[in-house]
Amino acid sequence: MPRNVWVLSGISLAVAVGFGVVAPVLPMFAVSFGVNEFAAGAVISAFALMRFATASFVGRANDRFGHRRVLIAGILIVAVSSAFTGLAPNYLWLILVRGIGGIGSAMFSVSGMTVLLASVGSDLRGRAAGMYQGGFLVGAVLGPAIGGVFARISLQMPFFFYAGTLVVAAAVGLGLKSIQVTTSASDTQTARSLREVIRDTRFHAACAAHLVQGWNNNGTRSTLVPLFVIGYLATTPADAALQTGIAMAIAAGVQIALILPGGYLTDKYGRKIPMIVGAVISAIALAMVPWSTHIAMLATWLGLSAVGAALLGTAPAATLGDVAGTGADRAVAIYSMSGDLGSIVGPLAAGAIASAFGFLPAFLLGSGFWLISVVLSVRMRNTSQPATELSGSD
Repeated sequence: MPRNVWVLSGISLAVAVGFGVVAPVLPMFAVSFGVNEFAAGAVISAFALMRFATASFVGRANDRFGHRRVLIAGILIVAVSSAFTGLAPNYLWLILVRGIGGIGSAMFSVSGMTVLLASVGSDLRGRAAGMYQGGFLVGAVLGPAIGGVFARISLQMPFFFYAGTLVVAAAVGLGLKSIQVTTSASDTQTARSLREVIRDTRFHAACAAHLVQGWNNNGTRSTLVPLFVIGYLATTPADAALQTGIAMAIAAGVQIALILPGGYLTDKYGRKIPMIVGAVISAIALAMVPWSTHIAMLATWLGLSAVGAALLGTAPAATLGDVAGTGADRAVAIYSMSGDLGSIVGPLAAGAIASAFGFLPAFLLGSGFWLISVVLSVRMRNTSQPATELSGSD
């Protein structure tokens, strides 16, 4: 693997450790200001909304300042935002500083993914995405357990810890090299126009999978699972944070074990089957979560969802690289915005549905969206080569 893949994996690890500390605590921190589940979801949506609003401008910033500078600046913006989140005296402050953090997150995520896809050929793209996602997952194992301990001391402490890990991530980012596209015998890609990209059925499937991931990861799972635990499986917010953190850490451990094998399968057999199988498994597991009667059962269903997530953590990103070829800034921005759209609407819709009708309909809706992803994945071309290299086009 090229140096950039290793550096980006290190960055993702540092970012994810901090985010994993914050994830189980954030909805509870929002509720501590006396708001309902819908308002708690809005805090997560505010972050995603600003990512969505600014992602399309990141390509221009990359052209002017370079990918490394934009990536590091974005990480530092999130660091400052996290520190001010911990200082929030009221709900309005909380939602504003989280929104500012979303701007930095867009800068980091679009720049990082563009560098990743441009640094490897199609024959390694699934495994490179697996390494990159693996960094996030290792952090996701460590983070929630740490966050659960911190939450027993203070609901603010995790946000200061997150700011510190982001500073470490920015320092690691200094090791990034300028983008150099790696080619191989199986990789003869060139830049494709945006019009070609958006007409490709593979791009449709990749963006749909990313949108549903945003909806369920940030809405159904991150927003509702901690609230479901405190409502049905725990007696205090501190206990709920600890139990949620343990369950999420177990799921992340399963995903870590499978992410690189998933990347290998994606590179060897194509992107289509992993995307279909991953979405089906995710749909089943998510639908079963609200039937959990104790934390072990919850951890089991979250662990099963991690099996699907391991496949979906590599195949859509690899598909994006296949479709876009080199020079993928605009395609990456649209892909990123798809996930952000799910992250904006998902927490609000999931919170509103849970408040009005209960947890079961909210989880079933998220599960149903995975079935839409399955349909689009069935329609896509199963290849790791651009459509322009094949007979005909999508």
